[in-house]
Amino acid sequence: MFVSGFTIIRNAVKFDYPAVEAIRSILPLCDEVVVLLGQSDDNTLALIHSIQDPKIRIEQSVWDDSLREGGRVLALETDKAFQLIHPEADWAFYIQADEVLHEKYIDTVKNAMAFYQDKNEVEGLLFDYTHFYGSYDYVGASRRWYRKEIRVIRNDKRIQSYRDAQGFRKAGKKLAVAAIPASIYHYGWVKHPELQQAKQQSFHKMWHNDQWVDKEIPKVKQFDYSQIDILKHFSGTHPQVMQPRIQKQNWTFSFDPTQARWTLKSRFLYWLEQQTGWRPFEYKNYKCVY
Repeated sequence: MFVSGFTIIRNAVKFDYPAVEAIRSILPLCDEVVVLLGQSDDNTLALIHSIQDPKIRIEQSVWDDSLREGGRVLALETDKAFQLIHPEADWAFYIQADEVLHEKYIDTVKNAMAFYQDKNEVEGLLFDYTHFYGSYDYVGASRRWYRKEIRVIRNDKRIQSYRDAQGFRKAGKKLAVAAIPASIYHYGWVKHPELQQAKQQSFHKMWHNDQWVDKEIPKVKQFDYSQIDILKHFSGTHPQVMQPRIQKQNWTFSFDPTQARWTLKSRFLYWLEQQTGWRPFEYKNYKCVY
């Protein structure tokens, strides 16, 4: 079984993405990892070179900054990276620059890829998601956070990144997937408030025009993490590759879960989900077959 990893990265230093940690987290599962590097205003290339692993293959790309609708450029770059993986790969593990796989799930993912390798009806593997917010101590608990997404796909070039590269589809249809007991840790909402604000001002330009950005994104120095609805304390462990970054945290954030911003509807839906595991009207960009 040959496994390729692939990711897209741009301005990882400037916006403090845990890109190195993301790549390192999937290296134990991969025979190669293709890193498609967009034109950057910082030392992202040197950062990726610093990993010094022979399985990493860096390729260059130029992002089309004129694409300002729905994050489409992210999907296009993801498709480019997918096209660059080894032609003999059986599976492809897609990791975003702010996502990390905990080492405790390595065997789970490896065993799932082996188990489903000959079950051709399975086009991808579905992961749970843990979304951190504000600091490494809190996770999102409301319906605004997606609970699952596809991160391992077959090496089938009919599969393409969907919308803003959150997931995948084939010929416009949802992939048939197997859900596995492994979680992707998403750290995109954990960084110094100044860097988070800078990221917001840049990142939204991939979805909206300048007029929208000027109107909707506050012109402030620091991001206001307090404007959040519901968080829970994180009681687990972080991946080993994240430990040095966590130890360097140089800002403070706290949240009192008893002061969550509930509406009557959100309180009921949260209670229902906690009691039954069912999330009514949940968006699912996949079709579970196992």
